[in-house]
Amino acid sequence: MPSATNSPASHGPVTRLGVCNLCEAICGLQITLEAGAVTGVRGNPDDPLSRGHICPKGVAIGDVHADPDRLRRPVRRDRATGEWTEIGWDEAFDLVADGLAGTINAHGRDAVGIYLGNPNVHSLGSMTHGTALVKALRSRNTYSATSVDQLPHQLLAQLMFGHQLLLPVPDIDRTDYFLVVGANPMASNGSLMTAPDFPQRARELKRRGGHLVVLDPRRTETARIATEHHFVRPGSDAWVLLAMLHVLFDDGLAAAPEHADGLAAVERAVADFTPEHAMAMSGVPADDIRRIARELGAAESAVAYGRVGVSTHEFGSVCQWAVNLLNILTGNLDREGGAMFTSPAIDVVGRGIIGRGHHGAWSSRVRGLPETAGELPVSALREEIETPGEGQVRSMLTLSGNPVLSTPDGARLDEALAGLDFMASVDIYLNETTRHADVILPPTTALERDHYDLVFQALAVRNTARFTPAVLPAGPGTRHDWQIYRALALRTVARLERRPTRRKRLALRARMSTSPTRLVQLLLLSGRTGVTLRRLRARPAGIDLGPLRAGLLPERLQTRDRRIDLAPSLVLDDLARLAAVPAPAEGELLLIGRRHQKDCNAWLHNVERLTRGKARHQLLMHPDDLAARSLADGTVVRVSSRVGSVEVEVAATEDIMRGVVSLPHGYGHARNPGMRRASEVPGVSINDLTDPERLDVSGNAALSGVPVTVSAPD
Repeated sequence: MPSATNSPASHGPVTRLGVCNLCEAICGLQITLEAGAVTGVRGNPDDPLSRGHICPKGVAIGDVHADPDRLRRPVRRDRATGEWTEIGWDEAFDLVADGLAGTINAHGRDAVGIYLGNPNVHSLGSMTHGTALVKALRSRNTYSATSVDQLPHQLLAQLMFGHQLLLPVPDIDRTDYFLVVGANPMASNGSLMTAPDFPQRARELKRRGGHLVVLDPRRTETARIATEHHFVRPGSDAWVLLAMLHVLFDDGLAAAPEHADGLAAVERAVADFTPEHAMAMSGVPADDIRRIARELGAAESAVAYGRVGVSTHEFGSVCQWAVNLLNILTGNLDREGGAMFTSPAIDVVGRGIIGRGHHGAWSSRVRGLPETAGELPVSALREEIETPGEGQVRSMLTLSGNPVLSTPDGARLDEALAGLDFMASVDIYLNETTRHADVILPPTTALERDHYDLVFQALAVRNTARFTPAVLPAGPGTRHDWQIYRALALRTVARLERRPTRRKRLALRARMSTSPTRLVQLLLLSGRTGVTLRRLRARPAGIDLGPLRAGLLPERLQTRDRRIDLAPSLVLDDLARLAAVPAPAEGELLLIGRRHQKDCNAWLHNVERLTRGKARHQLLMHPDDLAARSLADGTVVRVSSRVGSVEVEVAATEDIMRGVVSLPHGYGHARNPGMRRASEVPGVSINDLTDPERLDVSGNAALSGVPVTVSAPD
């Protein structure tokens, strides 16, 4: 194989260094090209973070670029016939700018709703220019995937440490005891914990005598390789975690650092959350709760980590608060092998590149739900479209997202989008959401644009830096996402009746006209690490800045007084709601989601190499629960919740807790004729069952632990 390089293409096969930005693992790639086409993808062993690891999604990154379903030119929908027609870029930009500005001029800025999907944080251009477009539109009706599965993490980081992205990262490469609650890093390679090659890192943990303990209602891929696994009833994690804190105080193992306030308030708050009560609510034996808490407190180094399973239920903020406290009060915050903060080459936290965040500055019009960091809970989007009155959402702009499949009560949102006055989408696919758009603007794909990870480098388990030039040239007549955002921002603002001042318009033009690569260059030059774009270009595999460093606190804190607030009132006040929850009902079934290594949220199901093989769309159900309802393995069943019902094949497995059923996230493409391959993938959308009225105090959707019934179809 030829040596890996990012030099100009030669005759015959050539291997370029690339990056997979389809998930948070940001693995380095070696990509073989022939005649401008991707013919091979493998992990880059010289990458200091991913170390040669690659998952099936990374192997398929060339398939996305070559996908015949992918849009390459703007398209316009004829509302009368439903037919799509390819149009030119200038016409598309003008149509979108006219639609957005017309809505704002007639009904006010909040009449435009904006939804940002998960892919935005994986694109440098979206991070630098997409956010600037959103700010230029100034709508309070802004929503994103953040309130689908991670808002409690960001809110508690802001409340306790002073910044929404000052998230403690498990130092898994040096820890002795790793407690994983509601997370499956064997499938995800980390989430809000960039940990590529987690399988190898887990093996290294075991080889040095460490322990991996998992609490999860399903025996996940991570649970299967763990030192021990305990089933836990969905939505009950808060009682278990608070009971562990109760044990730490009872045993005299809880201590706060000098730069923290509120220890006494925490002790009072957890006094009534005993292991016995936690056992009654969760099913986890009280003795195991006590033992795990004591092991956390006694280990040379330990770290607790909670993710989607603890974020996506009605007490996600309580859970994330408790996880942070377990790390802080055992002395494992800012300590090797514990929960640590990163030191990235571009410090988006310390330099204020991303704002600190806030909560409750305004509320949604219909239900009065508070905003967080400038965004309203996406569970409120449908009602804000359907409810008449001042501030009603009449037009939508979606940026690389598919909320019809990925947010609560997707079927109702699907109906609501059909009634909008105008809608535009920036997306490479015609999908379940973008099919409602009047205009779709498709950007280039990951292989055609420069990349630097602004966020995931700041959440990684090791300090590294890597700049990846485009592997392939942009196709003729295409546009990068940042160029699309620039055109939309400038043309829309120019059409507003109440335009910003001339000075602000000139500043916006200058800001939007600076390329993402140039912005990275300037940010690196003004940093303190000595990493420059010139150095990164010379070392395209990346630069290793070393392991996470201890002793960053209190200077790294972003609170005004450089102190940790151990007892935020928002969470303490929510404990009364938690304490009032009744005991589990006999015979109740609770629905949870699940992810797979070959899935990427609500897309990639039209990539054939990722969908072939054993089907993974079924409802998972314990054999005893099937027998109790006279249902048979492999048959089609009806699953019903308060908001809807679906019919799907059921699969019996003892890998799931009794009283729990599981559907995968991101399926349900059959309703969309626009994606040829995706429509052939079986399965239903779990979010046709999830309930937008079930929310955490942060506003995060409570997608996990949804009460359902399972029966034979009529």
